[in-house]
Amino acid sequence: MYHIEKNTVQETLIIPLFGRKVCSEHFPELFKDPEAERICSMLDYDFAENGQKMESAVGLFGALEVAQRQYDLAWEVKEYLIKHPYAAVVNLGCGLDDTFRKCDNKACVGFNIDMPDVIKVRNEILPAGERENNLGYDLNDEHWMDEIDPSHGAVFFASGVFYYFKTEAVRKLLQKMAKKFPGGIIVFDSCNQRGAKMMTKTWLKEAGISDVGAFFSVEDKAEIEVWSNDFTSVTARSYMRGYRDIYNEVRLLHKLMIRFCDSLVKMQIIKITFK
Repeated sequence: MYHIEKNTVQETLIIPLFGRKVCSEHFPELFKDPEAERICSMLDYDFAENGQKMESAVGLFGALEVAQRQYDLAWEVKEYLIKHPYAAVVNLGCGLDDTFRKCDNKACVGFNIDMPDVIKVRNEILPAGERENNLGYDLNDEHWMDEIDPSHGAVFFASGVFYYFKTEAVRKLLQKMAKKFPGGIIVFDSCNQRGAKMMTKTWLKEAGISDVGAFFSVEDKAEIEVWSNDFTSVTARSYMRGYRDIYNEVRLLHKLMIRFCDSLVKMQIIKITFK
C-alpha cells in the first residue's frame, strides 16, 4: 500500500483518479476504468470525505466531467495514431493519468511529463511501462521538448492543466511547440472566464490563484487562431457532447448541468494542428 499524505501534492493527484473510479462504479455502461479502481485499491488513503462529496448529484457530475474529458482526449490521440502509428504521445501535466496506456497501439512511444515531485509519486504508483517515459520537468522549461523525437509525428494533450497557467505562458508554450513539432497536434480542455471564476471558489483557490483575469480561459477559439502563423487549424468541440453525446444517458439534473457547461461556461476541447 502506498501512503497518501493529506494536504499534499499527492492528494491533489488522486482526486481525478478517484473521480474516474466513482464514474466507473456509477456509470459502468458509459465508462469502465478498471485501472483507476486498481490504483485506488493500492493506496493508503481515507477516501471517505471525497467519496461523500462525489456521491452527491453535483459530485457525480464532476466525476462525469473527469471521465468524459479523458475519453475526449483519448479519442483525439487514437485518431492521430491512425495516420501516425509510431508517433510520440505526450501527456503534459500528467499527474496519475494513464491515457497513453488506453491509447497504446503497441508502436507509439509515450511521454508523461510533470513537475519532478509529481513524477516521483508517479514512479511509485504508476511506473513507466514498455515504450513509456516519465519525465520530471516544469512545462515552462522548454528543455522537455528536446526529449521528444517528432520524426514520426507527435500528439500532445493536457488534461485540466492550462487553467493554472497565465494566458501569456500558454501562448508562448504553444508558439514554441508549433515551431518545434511541425505536423503535430495538441488537444486540451478549456472554459471561459465565467467558468474560471467559478473554479476560484474551489480548487483554484486552494492553488493560491486569485487573479483569474490573468489566467487562461477561452471564450472563442478565434482568440487562439491569431496566436501563430504556424497553426494550420484551431477547432473546438463540446466537452460533454462533442465526442460522445451522453446527454440522453444521464438524469435531468445532469442534463441541465451539461447545457449550462455548453452555453454559459463554454467547456470545450480545443485542438490545434501545427503546420
